Amino acid sequence: MSDETKTKVLHGGEFLIKESEPQSVFIPEEINEEQKMMVETARDFVQTEIWPKLDAIDKQEAGLTVSLLEKAGELGLLGTSIPEEYGGLGADFNTNTFLSMEMGTSYSFGVSFAAHTGIGTLPILYYGNDEQKAKYLSKLASGEMKSAYCLTEPTSGSDALSAKTTAKLSDDGKYYILNGQKMWITNGGFADILITFAQVDGDKFTCFIIDTSSPGFTRGEEENKMGIKGSSTRALFLDNVKVPVENVLGEIGKGHYIAFNVLNVGRYKLCAMTTGGAKRFCTISVQYANERKQFGKTIASFGAIKYKLAEQAIRIFVAESATFRTSGLINDKEHELMSSGKSYSEAMIGAAEEYAIEAAMLKVFGSEVLDYVVDETVQIHGGYGYSEEYPAARGYRDSRINRIFEGTNEINRLLTVDMLVKRSMKGRLNLLGPAMAIQKELMSVPEFGEEPTGLLAKEMQAVQNAKKAILMTAGMAVQKFMQKLADEQEVIMNLTDMLIEVYTAESAILRTQKLATMKSENEIQPYVDMTRVYVSDAMERINIYGKHAIASFAEGDELKLLTLGLKRFTKFDLVNTTKLRRNVADRMIEANGYCF
Repeated sequence: MSDETKTKVLHGGEFLIKESEPQSVFIPEEINEEQKMMVETARDFVQTEIWPKLDAIDKQEAGLTVSLLEKAGELGLLGTSIPEEYGGLGADFNTNTFLSMEMGTSYSFGVSFAAHTGIGTLPILYYGNDEQKAKYLSKLASGEMKSAYCLTEPTSGSDALSAKTTAKLSDDGKYYILNGQKMWITNGGFADILITFAQVDGDKFTCFIIDTSSPGFTRGEEENKMGIKGSSTRALFLDNVKVPVENVLGEIGKGHYIAFNVLNVGRYKLCAMTTGGAKRFCTISVQYANERKQFGKTIASFGAIKYKLAEQAIRIFVAESATFRTSGLINDKEHELMSSGKSYSEAMIGAAEEYAIEAAMLKVFGSEVLDYVVDETVQIHGGYGYSEEYPAARGYRDSRINRIFEGTNEINRLLTVDMLVKRSMKGRLNLLGPAMAIQKELMSVPEFGEEPTGLLAKEMQAVQNAKKAILMTAGMAVQKFMQKLADEQEVIMNLTDMLIEVYTAESAILRTQKLATMKSENEIQPYVDMTRVYVSDAMERINIYGKHAIASFAEGDELKLLTLGLKRFTKFDLVNTTKLRRNVADRMIEANGYCF
């Protein structure tokens, strides 16, 4: 891509058609003193209050999680995103990202924490009127009041708008009478208020704030779950529950805006938390490998184990890079919108919506990185990994839900391409021009210019070429299927996987290039090694995803042409990934934990 395509700040989805400069991205090494204090507070809380009580939390010892949430409130951890005028800290988005990543080490308590501070609080912060904010936010920030988010029903999961819960205005016009059932509600066993969705007049999807002390409200029994056993998960029942009209959140019939915009943030924060959890389990893996001896040597000295340790670290590093890159974009967008006259809430909503595509991709990537890491943690532990006496088993069980939370990974893969196409059709994203240019390039003789020079220049060139592979594949898929593309879910998911590989690989490159301006050559070498390995593997995966996609809709000469184009755009010289992985593993083995 030419210099004309470079930009300092990208709009949502523009990473596919524009380049970014290293100095434009936010990286975790730029953490400031205030953020360090927040991280240290959260880390001390988790290590002193959560880790020693994991068994009691998992057994849902009466009142324990509630008391821990209240302690978190006393420390200011529940109100970081809430403005100071409502009893919070008013921290910026980057600070909240650091906090989320740290709280990702708190096992199932982190689920209770995230449900309260995220989807349980943000709807009021984003959409509440002045009276609602004054009534609830300070109590949510302190932990005096706990919240839950009630969207899922027995017959509506991914298809949330098909909810059957009804809301009928009372004859005197003072209340809405709600009837229905909600399922899988995190914090359902102790929440004081519920952010609940119901159909007004049968077809107006609307959000309500419900007081759980209301007559007609009842809770089901705790669900017997595979993992995250310490989080309360219940079905909730509404039997003629009277909700004051002043407890309508937002506007009648516009509850979907609340549901979807809050989920954008929830998806992003889930990636931050899973990345934090993955770091924890990578460290557990390294420490066990350093202790366990077989055949007279620690298993950390074996190549097969080094591969696992290094691959854990590489995927974590890439996930963290993409997470903080996106955090910086959202943070800057919030400031931009507030500078233009938007309110705090409007700015937060607008920034979250702008980067909804990136949030969906990160939710998929982060949850699957954690799944990989905990799976390999079990494997490194061998038979001990299958024992509840060791930490690997709990991590393995707890991790699995993340691919279902906040919209399944399949739904998020479908949403990613759907949002890209819709933004292109609305003129928000110029995909047509670059896609047409790629088709012309595909028909031309390849030009062989000078080899790129500079740190990771070849890797960046490879990523830019991979973007062409995506535009080529997506462009042909749109031409083939037109309005029926949405029905070709396998193709869409292949395209999303290509997009995820490009975004994450580019994020790792940009972070490492920026680090090169801040650290010595020796200090950044492991980051260079990790990035080179990831890009090398990513190019192979992009090629495979592309093959699967084009084979779904092309044949004959057209298939041959697209296959040649795919090979051309995903070509990458072989890298000695074995050596590079060993370098990464050796660093961690020496440090006795994840150290990047």
